[in-house]
Amino acid sequence: LLLSILGVPGLGDPGPLEDVVIDRYFIPKICLREVQMGDFIRYHYNGTFKDGKKFDSSYDRGATVAGVVGVGRLITGMDRGLQGMCVNERRHLIVPPHLGYGSIGVAGLIPPDATLYFDVVMLDIWNKKDRLQVTTLAKPSRCNRTVESSDFVRYHYNGTLLDGTPFDSSYSKASTYDTYVGTGWLIKGMDQGLLGMCAGEKRSIIIPPFLAYGEKGYGTVIPPQASLVFSVLLVDFHNPKDGITLETLEVPQSCQRRAGTGDFVRYHYNGSLMDGTLFDSSYSRNQTYDTYIGKGYIIPGMDQGLQGVCVGERRRVVVPPHLAYGENGAGDKIPGSAVLIFDVHIIDFHNPEDPVEIQTQHRPEGCNLTSRRRDFVRYHYNCSLLDGTRLFSSHDYEKPQEVTLGTHRVIEGLNVGLLDMCVGERRVLIVPPHLGHGETGARGVPGSAVLRFEVELVSLEEGVPEGYLFVWHGEPPANLFEQMDLDKDGQIPAEEFSTFIKTQVAEGKGRLMPSSDPEKVIADMFRNQDRNQDGKISPEELKLKTDEDQEKVHEEL
Repeated sequence: LLLSILGVPGLGDPGPLEDVVIDRYFIPKICLREVQMGDFIRYHYNGTFKDGKKFDSSYDRGATVAGVVGVGRLITGMDRGLQGMCVNERRHLIVPPHLGYGSIGVAGLIPPDATLYFDVVMLDIWNKKDRLQVTTLAKPSRCNRTVESSDFVRYHYNGTLLDGTPFDSSYSKASTYDTYVGTGWLIKGMDQGLLGMCAGEKRSIIIPPFLAYGEKGYGTVIPPQASLVFSVLLVDFHNPKDGITLETLEVPQSCQRRAGTGDFVRYHYNGSLMDGTLFDSSYSRNQTYDTYIGKGYIIPGMDQGLQGVCVGERRRVVVPPHLAYGENGAGDKIPGSAVLIFDVHIIDFHNPEDPVEIQTQHRPEGCNLTSRRRDFVRYHYNCSLLDGTRLFSSHDYEKPQEVTLGTHRVIEGLNVGLLDMCVGERRVLIVPPHLGHGETGARGVPGSAVLRFEVELVSLEEGVPEGYLFVWHGEPPANLFEQMDLDKDGQIPAEEFSTFIKTQVAEGKGRLMPSSDPEKVIADMFRNQDRNQDGKISPEELKLKTDEDQEKVHEEL
């Protein structure tokens, strides 16, 4: 019938049409709904006569046609010809005069008894009874919280009309759309469509015009009475009343102390946005982040989130933007109003007031002699960080470590921790950095690191007072020079001096400053007494240390 009406050669004229002739020359593969009586529709069309002369076109006016089907607002032929159409379907309609403008026509435009030819494309269909259509496209496996009214959301979106025509996209601006939900800042359909979403969830939200921009549309991109389709990816959300959220990932079995305000904490972290985008990591720098907590040196959320941590603990801290970098964000990696997630691993912490912590593992019975300041000790040790990282060990060498306590030859933490020990005693020493290697650290030791020593005292030699190289166990000989001058020639060379001192030590009358090299100690003693450095000591040069100290006092007086 259509072919004959269009004048295909060789076919006769069948006479006047009784009904609309419909040619569905393009039908989309997906058709979610068809036009029914009472539906609101938007469509484009060209209207021509049989000879091809155009009498009207929505394209020429630059605006789609919107109306209601089946209520008499359209000519009867259009009412019938549009029913059953899908969005993006294209039809040729042939409308006979009695279903068009009849014997009257339209003055100056459509003559009486004109058959009308329409080329129509359907762009939008909706009904007053329609509701918001929400389809979840992807949802994270883990969702602890969903969007509620008054939450602040950050999301990406692509916005299209129902026929697929794009009108806006946050991706083209390289920035999320940030706003409150349920407070009237969005069109009603988006206010409703975002509720219940998880961070990382993707949704398709189809919004009828009465929940969007209605009869007015929006600018030149959204026509009046347009249904809108949003493909939304929720990046993150929070509520202005939110505090931080803590999730304990791992806690060591032994947690004897927890960090508090004023403590200095060393920790590793990965910092990410709620969509998983990594914005910073201490691991990438191979260096811990070191700071005081509770004193405002870091963002408020982390100041709070690190309270109560144990050494070795792994913790997730979720920080809302008002406790992080706020509306402005930070740099080019943390957007404004972004929720931040920190996965932290506590390496160690201490307080500047901390002493050396001493844990006695074994103390021999019947221990009467313990180490004191200026004593010479030999000890074995293993040194590590609190996370177990091995640093040094005396067992890596042929003999134990040797030191005279209190002579600043070892860190102060060891000087303190080795005091009052018995030979054979074993201890664990926890040394804070201000008694260790400080903020700068040392070779192989990170700055501000708390150190753990396992020590065992191997031997102990009683020391001498500071400034002394030799002390008498009793009163020194009254005629000291005469006894020291073995060959009685009125002078004491180095050999005589050394022989005399060694004899006193062997007979238990005195003791040298403990050292791994007694010969060097004796040589230093001789050099101190040989005041004119002529290689021998005269009676005038030989003086006891106590006499020297007394002379200095007199000189000062």
